[in-house]
Parts: sequence; structure tokens; C-alpha cells
Amino acid sequence: MNFAFSEEQEELRRSVRRFLEDKSPSTEVRRLMETTEGYDPAVWDQMGQQLGLQGLAIPEEYGGSGYGYVELVVVLEEMGRALLAAPYFATVALAANALLASGDDAAKKEYLPGIAAGDTIATVALTEANGRWDESGVTMEATKGGDGYTLSGEKTFVIDGHTANLILVAARSGGGVSLFAVDGSASGLTRTPLSTMDQTRKQAKLTFDNVPAKLVGAEGQGWPVLAKTLDLAAVALAAEQVGGAQKVLEMAVEYAKDRVQFGRPIGSFQAIKHKCADMLLEVESAKSAAYYAGWAASEDNDELPVVASLAKSYCSDAYFHAAAENIQIHGGIGFTWEHDAHLYFKRAKSSELLLGDPTYHRELLAQRIGI
Repeated sequence: MNFAFSEEQEELRRSVRRFLEDKSPSTEVRRLMETTEGYDPAVWDQMGQQLGLQGLAIPEEYGGSGYGYVELVVVLEEMGRALLAAPYFATVALAANALLASGDDAAKKEYLPGIAAGDTIATVALTEANGRWDESGVTMEATKGGDGYTLSGEKTFVIDGHTANLILVAARSGGGVSLFAVDGSASGLTRTPLSTMDQTRKQAKLTFDNVPAKLVGAEGQGWPVLAKTLDLAAVALAAEQVGGAQKVLEMAVEYAKDRVQFGRPIGSFQAIKHKCADMLLEVESAKSAAYYAGWAASEDNDELPVVASLAKSYCSDAYFHAAAENIQIHGGIGFTWEHDAHLYFKRAKSSELLLGDPTYHRELLAQRIGI
């Protein structure tokens, strides 16, 4: 099986990298970190209107470009490399995938064109105060009324939840867990930005007080949709982690060549050589896992649940280890606020926990392969 990217995919990578080098240098990432919104609306519009990134993997009938998940992996890898501060992951990897997996044609026609055009920022509100990513963690109640449903309860750790126009909420109705669409400006909805360690990816707490909601898909059939969405999002996050891991590896190697101690580059010392070699091995292995998972997602085959958990657990460990070793190789300067090493370290740690930590996914993997 050949996992080499096509020339078209490599050109996509080069285009996205050039765009992000221009629009998302570390100075801009640091500026956006300090804002409440956490993204630049002008850049977001460019991503949607000029590059078509939001609609890349959305079918053409819903306003997208109709490409596959492999192309999405390429884009997300570059975004992870640049630490892009934008609601792309929440909108594309979570919300758009949930809509596509829902099988609800009316909802897809209503919401996907706005996402593809870059007009709609969307997210999925799943986790609650218990911090669980599984079906048993969903306790929010949905009450059926005369002309629809109302939601009451609280969701937390919602990525870009304070800026999203569209929020897809997991809640329990009479038939079990269902998926609901809520307008970001709906009455009874309170959105509170959270203070997070990784300021490049904003999160919010959402409080619902009889908030009107529209059912997406069939009632009580929300969990299979969310499970598929979480697998696809895990693949997307693994691709992001690979991009970040590759970047910190390059930072470490470059510094090891340039930094001179005792009259020679520190990269010539055996301890530093071994650190860099171990990082390279882990990063390349992480790429293999993420690319294979991207292929499985693109093919939508039976392997997806297994390789999604495998990729998420391995890429989380690889990125976090690479980011930590990058700081060690840089020595004292790597610990300072002025150096970008800590930005990647914080992203690596938050991504490790997002969608479930490596231990959770290894347990999930064991269950899925029948161990």
C-alpha cells in the first residue's frame, strides 16, 4: 500500500504553509492568544473564501470542494505546525463531521453551506463537568415541547463555544442521547470563556436555561453519530499533533547545530544526538499512524475506530515528548516566556487531553480489537 502524497496534495501543503507563514507567524499567534475571540475574522474569511479550507472535505452538493480526509489531514498538519489560532478544528473536525455523520439531509442543507463558505463558526458541545468523552458522560436533559425541544444544563470545555454561531449539543431525550442544533445567540444560553493553559485554543462553558433547540438526525440515535464524529476528530487531532511535533523537532535540531558550548555545537554531544534521534523516530512513527488513520477515514472503512484510537494515543505521546525534549535541548532559554517552545508544549499538553487522553484511547483500542 502506497502512502505517498500525490503532487496535488503536496501542492496543497505548500499553499497552506505559505499562507500560514504569512498569516500566522508566532507574533500573530501571541497577539490572538491575548484576545477573547482568539482568531482574526479577516484571516478566517480568507481561509473560507479564497482557499476554500473550511469546505475542503464537505461534498460539493453542500457547497464544499468534495475532497477526502487525506487532504484534510494535510491541512491540519500544517495548522498544527503553525499553531494556527482559529476555530477551524471545532468547525470542520467536530461540527461539519457531526452533520455529515447525522444522515439528516435537511440539517446538512441548512448548515453545511455556511460552514463551507466560512460564514458559520460551529462547534460540538459534548463534555460536562464530569469531563467524560463517552455516552455515560451525557446527562444534560432535552425536553420535548409543542414546536421542538428545549435544553437545560451545562456543557464545559467547549472548543470555541463562546464565538460559535452554531452549537451542536449532545443531550438526553426520551429515547436516549440525541443531537441538537442551537443558535449561538439563542435565548437562555449563557457563554463564559474559560481560562486555559493553552491560550491558542479557546474553550468556553455553556449554560442552558430552557434554550430552544432543533433535533438533528433521529431522536435517541445521537450517540452513534457522536462516536463516529469523535473518531474522525481524533484522526484530525492526530494530524495536528504530527505537524506540531515535526516543528519542535526542527526547532531542536536547528538549535543543536547553532548553539556552541566548549568550542563545539551542542549537537555533537552524544546526549543531544540521542535526544534528537529519539524525537525523529517518534515523529516519523506518529506520521505513519496519522497518515494511515487519515486513509481509513477517507475510505470510511471498518478500521477507522481502531486506527483512530491508535493514532490519537501514539501521536499525543509523541508530540508531548518531542515538545518537552525541545525545551530540554534549548536549556535555559527554552523555559522563558519569550521563546516559542512553551507555546508548543502547552498545545501538546492540551491536545493530549482533548477527546480523551492516551490511557483512555488505549483502553478504547483494547475494547475495539477485543482484548
